[in-house]
Amino acid sequence: MQLEKLLTKVPQDHRIVLVGDYVDRGEHSAEVLRLISARPDLTCLKGNHEEMMLWFLSDPTGQGRRWLRYGGLQTLASFDLHGVQAEMSNDELIECRDRLQKAMGNTLFQWVAELRTWEMSGNVLTVHAGADPKVPPSEQSEKTLIWGHPSFQSKARRDGVWVVHGHTIVNEASAQQGRISIDTGAFVTGVLSAVCLDGTEPRFLTSRD
Repeated sequence: MQLEKLLTKVPQDHRIVLVGDYVDRGEHSAEVLRLISARPDLTCLKGNHEEMMLWFLSDPTGQGRRWLRYGGLQTLASFDLHGVQAEMSNDELIECRDRLQKAMGNTLFQWVAELRTWEMSGNVLTVHAGADPKVPPSEQSEKTLIWGHPSFQSKARRDGVWVVHGHTIVNEASAQQGRISIDTGAFVTGVLSAVCLDGTEPRFLTSRD
């Protein structure tokens, strides 16, 4: 699994922050959730795909079909829940939700539900999707941090804060104009990326090296 490979390459004295989308991205969602939830040394943030899964669990008839179309089917399969289709009746969606809750168990469900949306260390803000370049880190909305902001990719921050993020796939991890982009589309490319920040120039790691 790409995540396991990458974790072994992070220097032992570094704190590890993961930026979300642990589900819906490939065939190992359940395995990934169980791995990282059992690692108290990891700081795990919520991505929009965890958000959609939680919406499905709380409101299967209102939110379920959307989640199933955007990767939920693969996540369900990883929990050994098969025979599910994107278009189902309300009763079938509720039954599917109940089966997923049982497969996850209360401990894992609570872990996902309590994921944070940001982490700040010095002048580095780590989030899933991005941040409003005109708003201080402490005043960002959860929606923006999880789903992104229309100005994030086009306007540089002016407050000296660097934003580490995933969500938007790039060919190669990079740092520019206050943004450190590390999502190299592992579910498609097979390459998972990370950045090491220790006060010097950013150093990038990949599961491919």
